[in-house]
Amino acid sequence: MWRATGQQDWIRLRTLIYLRWIAVFGQSAAVIAAWLLYDIALDLPMCFMAIGASVAVNLTAIIAFPATRRLSEAEMTLTLLFDTAQLSVLLALTGGLNNPFAFLILVPVTIAATALDTRPTVLIGISTISMISLVAGLHLPLITHSGTVVRVPDEIEFGFWVAIMTGVVFLGAYAHRIALEIRAMAEALVATQMALSREQKLTDLSGVVAAAAHELGTPLATIKLVSSELADELADDPELRDDALLIRDQANRCRDILRSMGRSGKDDMQMRTAPLVTVLREAAEPHSDRGKELIFDLAPGPGGQERQPVVHRSPELIHALRNLIQNAVDFARSTVWIEGEWTDREVFVRIIDDGRGFPPGVLARIGDPYLHTRDPDRSQRPEYEGMGLGLFIAKTLLERTGARLRFCNVSAPPPAEGGPCRSGAEVELRWPIEHLSVAQGPLGENRQIVD
Repeated sequence: MWRATGQQDWIRLRTLIYLRWIAVFGQSAAVIAAWLLYDIALDLPMCFMAIGASVAVNLTAIIAFPATRRLSEAEMTLTLLFDTAQLSVLLALTGGLNNPFAFLILVPVTIAATALDTRPTVLIGISTISMISLVAGLHLPLITHSGTVVRVPDEIEFGFWVAIMTGVVFLGAYAHRIALEIRAMAEALVATQMALSREQKLTDLSGVVAAAAHELGTPLATIKLVSSELADELADDPELRDDALLIRDQANRCRDILRSMGRSGKDDMQMRTAPLVTVLREAAEPHSDRGKELIFDLAPGPGGQERQPVVHRSPELIHALRNLIQNAVDFARSTVWIEGEWTDREVFVRIIDDGRGFPPGVLARIGDPYLHTRDPDRSQRPEYEGMGLGLFIAKTLLERTGARLRFCNVSAPPPAEGGPCRSGAEVELRWPIEHLSVAQGPLGENRQIVD
């Protein structure tokens, strides 16, 4: 998995070789066209020596390295520095900033901004600015074969230099920022898929174990019954009676182990759906013994039926709710409220804690990966590594189920009878009822497991 920063060894050498071949053909065509079509008296041997340097580097790379070679960050930095220097030399031989192709000096720094970290990008940017500034002052003029000097006014040349400087800074910074965000988002999406895959595997494993417990219940009960009867019949033989009792005890032990390994029963429609409160409690169960009180409050809203909706027990829903509840428990002082409400059109879930809430400056950005969302003072909780990735995963998974999320802070007055105050963060989830609720109908038949 790649990192948002510090990424190495993921740019193919072959890609840069292809780009350099395109540059070689383009430079050759421009030099030949200037000589033949526009009657510019260029120093052709020097120009083609500069172009030949790129050809030599490409051929050396093709011969010396395999096609699958990927460049490290240092190798790619040197490669782009060479391309910048080669193009600067060619521009110095062909009129400097009077050459309309001078803007191509922006290409290496733009590639660096999208593929490298900040330090090598800044290095290439500074090198580009230095080289193009040197070329602006030291270059061979463009002269026709008849002796006419071709050049733009000094004001235009200076404006062209300023434009290139601005392009190096702006394009480099803009491309680098966009590339970092794309990498961070890609990594966060990979983490989301891994979390969902892990939750799916756990769910599948739980279903297999529960199904095994269900199927083995009858033979274990038979063993227990027969061993008990044998024990009664072997009252006159203590040794055999003890063996029969041992068989009965081991059958009981097998039953208890299977029950503890899976609670869900068989993988039928009954186990794929559950009432809303059951799903919420299942999501909160890993955090129920962390020293914080979890209060569940579910009730129908205006127009809602008295019976609470039955929802899909999908891995993404449970994993996302678990992340949100974990975040609330992490920052609650003593209490977390998990509320549910439903109407004839929508289902609401609210998760509220009595902590310090979200910092106001990041409320609008909550849900982005790699964002410290809840604890700006890390000195108080140095062990906490929250970077917003959990909330991003939860938000992404919940939106796949049709949910809309709202993050805010609450400030409720203290209750008259005392107790914790809802003064922390609130996450509100809202689904159209047809996206979350399951129409009640026949559950279908259990299917026997066969080899």
